[in-house]
Amino acid sequence: MKILVASHTYIVDLNCEKLRALSQLEPGVEVTVVVPKRWKPGGVQNRIIETEYRDEGTFRIVPVSNFSQNHQGLLTFGTDLISLLKQFRPQIIQVEQGSRGLAYTQMIALNKLLGLKAKNIFFTWWNLPYELKLPVALLEKYNLNHSHGIISGNQDGAEVLRQRGYKGAIKVMPQLGVDESLFTPKAQPELAANLGINQEDFVVGFVGRFVQEKGLLTLLQALVTLKNKPWKLLLLGRGELQTELIKIAVENNIKERLILIESVPHDHVTNYINLMSTLVLPSERTSKFKTLTSVGWKEQFGHVIIEAMACQVPVIGSDSGEIPYVIGDAGLVFPEGDAQALANCLVQLIDKPYFAHTLGEMGYQKVMIKYTNKALAKQQLEFYQELVNSQESWVINK
Repeated sequence: MKILVASHTYIVDLNCEKLRALSQLEPGVEVTVVVPKRWKPGGVQNRIIETEYRDEGTFRIVPVSNFSQNHQGLLTFGTDLISLLKQFRPQIIQVEQGSRGLAYTQMIALNKLLGLKAKNIFFTWWNLPYELKLPVALLEKYNLNHSHGIISGNQDGAEVLRQRGYKGAIKVMPQLGVDESLFTPKAQPELAANLGINQEDFVVGFVGRFVQEKGLLTLLQALVTLKNKPWKLLLLGRGELQTELIKIAVENNIKERLILIESVPHDHVTNYINLMSTLVLPSERTSKFKTLTSVGWKEQFGHVIIEAMACQVPVIGSDSGEIPYVIGDAGLVFPEGDAQALANCLVQLIDKPYFAHTLGEMGYQKVMIKYTNKALAKQQLEFYQELVNSQESWVINK
């Protein structure tokens, strides 16, 4: 099976591991990844990434000339895409820019014009209802009507697509898996000593942005009620709430229990997760989406959850977005914004070490079965095979 995947995501080599694994699953599977030749990462001023061609046999990264260097929805490719499609002749074309991506429209049109007869698929993280105006509404309708299948990063996103009128096949799975060779249980005695963490400390951990929607104020509020417990709070990241978090800690005489670590390289995150007695992701939904310009957010997946699970660290998450589906029965879930419920979850793990250990084991098993790059690659290939074997030539949603 010849598979072509297009996205700016795969400019970063670390993000390619699932697709590499996909190319090695079965004889005859070839994966060509189309990436923009030039891309400007969001939030990084005056930095342009120049991508390079890479050939690893059944796995290739092919830079293609592109229009729009920093907006994934407006990303489209140059005429060198046509020669690539003619030469490779994929059976699967997957574009990871969402339902309104111009690159996806471009791929659908070229698929038809070149007579490739490939199955059209797109990936999306979008998980909140929305309204569209012309001409974007027509663009999305065209894309949905010509999609043979969709991969949604979360359950809510799949439901939104159904509400938009899509009747075809939808697979729910994240875009990227966890590297189990990197995120693995490993004691960190030197790092613990450097941070003043003792063996008797129960380390509550958080990894992410210090922003309102990540629920850090709820987490701190829950911990304030547990002053009689031997906890420390390890926060890895940075953001606008940092000053307020320190202020609250000082006011409640818990500043000495707070350990703040600035963002570290991704391959170092595992060291800090392995210091944690539990990882908490207390995300909270913001205001509802009504249009694409509205301000709002809901947790799309929570990748750090599966990284912690891979380290056998028990996890606690709010019921925001995809979190409860990711955790399932392999951790604890509380109503978002409910500090007392979160405190109750923490007490369960602090007071019952055996229970905490059991949850860590359950989380580890779940990740190994479902969320490693190889596990996700298998799920993706099975979805492709179902679509290719389908007798339906086009999915028409009317």
